[in-house]
Amino acid sequence: MFGDMMNMMGKLKETQQKVEDTKKRLDTVLIDESSNDKKLKITLTANRTIKTIEIDDELLEDKEQLEDYLILTLNKAIEKATKVNEAELAAVAKEGMPSIPGMDFFK
Repeated sequence: MFGDMMNMMGKLKETQQKVEDTKKRLDTVLIDESSNDKKLKITLTANRTIKTIEIDDELLEDKEQLEDYLILTLNKAIEKATKVNEAELAAVAKEGMPSIPGMDFFK
């Protein structure tokens, strides 16, 4: 029993390291999003760090319109990045979880 517990602890540490490695890798996964008319383009990482924002000069003439574009486009980009982030981290966590009857939370 003690050996099983040590083995499980080793697997948990290994899984923790894989999760940390995946988080670092997600810093290099870029998500691109743009407004429907392509006047605003945003790139962020799968860890939801904004990398670039490109704004068409036409949008600079109307502050309220620019704000609306930023809110809509940033929210779409963040939603996409969150889905990628959660899927990647869930896959790593599920891979490292021991098989315990009745504890299949990650199915």
